[in-house]
Amino acid sequence: MFDLHCHMLPGIDDGATSLSMSLEMARMSVADGIRVTACTPHIYPGLYENTGPGIRVAILALQAELDREGIALRLVEGADVHLDHGLIEGVRSGRIPTLAGSRYLLFEPPHHVAPPRLDDTLFELLTAGIVPVITHPERLSWVEQHYETFLLAASRGAWIQVTAGALTGRHGRRPKYWADRFVGEGHCHILATDAHDPRRRPPLLAEAREAAQKLVGPQEAVHMVETRPSGILDNRPTDALPPLQAPATPPARRGFLGRFLRTG
Repeated sequence: MFDLHCHMLPGIDDGATSLSMSLEMARMSVADGIRVTACTPHIYPGLYENTGPGIRVAILALQAELDREGIALRLVEGADVHLDHGLIEGVRSGRIPTLAGSRYLLFEPPHHVAPPRLDDTLFELLTAGIVPVITHPERLSWVEQHYETFLLAASRGAWIQVTAGALTGRHGRRPKYWADRFVGEGHCHILATDAHDPRRRPPLLAEAREAAQKLVGPQEAVHMVETRPSGILDNRPTDALPPLQAPATPPARRGFLGRFLRTG
């Protein structure tokens, strides 16, 4: 499996806080069947001022430690990118890294406020030949009012990534409700751990693959953790990778949304 969203680099954002924690996360990843991990620290203007060159240096240092410890995990570059003025220029200059240097960019919308020009930003990226992979929309506080916005973005060429732990219930009932919808209704391109530490947010992907399989079948579940992520690493165009498949029978909604919002 390929985990294309993980905060494993020590000490540069709100993920791993030490080398020992990074090594523990790497060992957990390998034990779970993950062979490649994209190290994707936040690039968040004013809070996490990470850049492509600094991220690459940190990855090389951590890879050397993994190799020294005999941990069979390959690291590739990336970043969890928030809205940033000059986003396209930043990608072209290398200041903002894409996933493994590909055309695919992890794009993290604000958690609590819908950005006013989200459609325009996504369109500009796509027009520039950059495929935005929208991270964890199921966990955003405004997904209720904007679920259709994400579906429209996907129909126009953006990709949707759902967090593994949200699909398995590790993030609570409300994110699970929306994760089930994105996956079960056929709108999720890839699953990733978005792991931050070994305990609260561990790098576990296999359990999410199993959960997805119950919603969309084994082939599509494999596409989410193997086929499409591998295609991203190889920088294949979107039309060369398996398209989303709507389920033959849409999954039953699990209770009223209001109940989930009150108790999640």
